[in-house]
Amino acid sequence: MRRRIVYTIAVVICLLPALVLPAQKGHSPAVPAPVLKATVDKQKILIGEPIHLMLEATVQGNAPLIWPDLDSLPHFEFVEKGKVDSTLSNDGRSYRQYMTVTSFDSGAHAIPRLEFIEGNKKYFTDSIRIEIGYTKIDPSKDYHDIKEIIEVPNPYARWIVWIVAAVALISLALVIWLIRKKKILKKLTAALQAPRLSPFEEALAELKDLEDAHLPEKGSVKVYYSRLGEIFRVYLLRRLKISSLAETSEELIRELRQLQLPAEQFAALSETLRMSDFVKFAKYQPEAADNEQHYRVIRSSVEALEATAASAEAAEAAAARSAATAAQVQSKQEKIIK
Repeated sequence: MRRRIVYTIAVVICLLPALVLPAQKGHSPAVPAPVLKATVDKQKILIGEPIHLMLEATVQGNAPLIWPDLDSLPHFEFVEKGKVDSTLSNDGRSYRQYMTVTSFDSGAHAIPRLEFIEGNKKYFTDSIRIEIGYTKIDPSKDYHDIKEIIEVPNPYARWIVWIVAAVALISLALVIWLIRKKKILKKLTAALQAPRLSPFEEALAELKDLEDAHLPEKGSVKVYYSRLGEIFRVYLLRRLKISSLAETSEELIRELRQLQLPAEQFAALSETLRMSDFVKFAKYQPEAADNEQHYRVIRSSVEALEATAASAEAAEAAAARSAATAAQVQSKQEKIIK
């Protein structure tokens, strides 16, 4: 009987840790793993062509997130590295970083899995395969050296004078005919006298129409970001005479840096322009909150640039009035002296 009691006590002591540990685990809340994304705008390039790389991480726990070491990547070189931006929302903490890389090694290479550390655990992004090649050359054709320019006589040169004269006469006759037509002249006059919206008013009206169209809700996210960037670029061209329609997003960001926008406003505007490229070229699908945020950034940037331009114009007008007043005073003094 005594042996049976001792045996029972020994079994209970051995099973006690196994019963206590699951109970403790059941009470400790499980923290979800961070959501990591690594995306590029293109996966097939020529040697030396830039690639836009974006890293994004969303964390829900309180443990600090250690960003990967980005000093070097095998077969790739960094052209530009942006700062890590962070935002706080109901979904947790979000981090985002934009970078520009390139490669001078031909062949198929991969941007490796990048290591993130949260607490004592390691998490990795997916690797991205990039194909790097040369410009296609037809090896069957011979190579020829550059030749000097050869002057070729134009057999139609003697007819140019007659053609110009005929075009001038036809244009003169057309102008006379249009002037005699009162209806056409009235329509032309009315069109010329119609008031045109200022660049600022036109930009706000276009943004309001874009907001009312609800394109992201209809699945037209790419059209939405294309139209958003176009409205901003047209405003810059009309108001500030910046050739924004012919520039890439990175070139436009470098030019906007000279306009002395507030640092926070400039950072948000740069992120919106880069996000527009990711949506149009990398087929990135932002969240609904991001769509509304980028709309507000473009609108507030237009308003800030308009206020800056108006202040500069007011300062120039005040300086001109002061100069005119000084000139009048000096003229009166000279008359009095005489």
